Amino acid sequence: MPSETGAKRRKCPLCGAPRVDEYKPFCSRGCRDRDLLSWFGEGYRVPVDQPPDGSADDDRFDEG
Repeated sequence: MPSETGAKRRKCPLCGAPRVDEYKPFCSRGCRDRDLLSWFGEGYRVPVDQPPDGSADDDRFDEG
């Protein structure tokens, strides 16, 4: 198992501060909650290529 002193220390993905085990991978409850709010508010999205007419949704309801 690699030693902590030799391993590169990971940082909070939001603010860059050293992370805390209790809130891993974040540094604090504030950063953890801010990340959760971004998920709830649809701040994180997966890009998709969908035609503007919405025809990609028709594939799910193929009656054919």
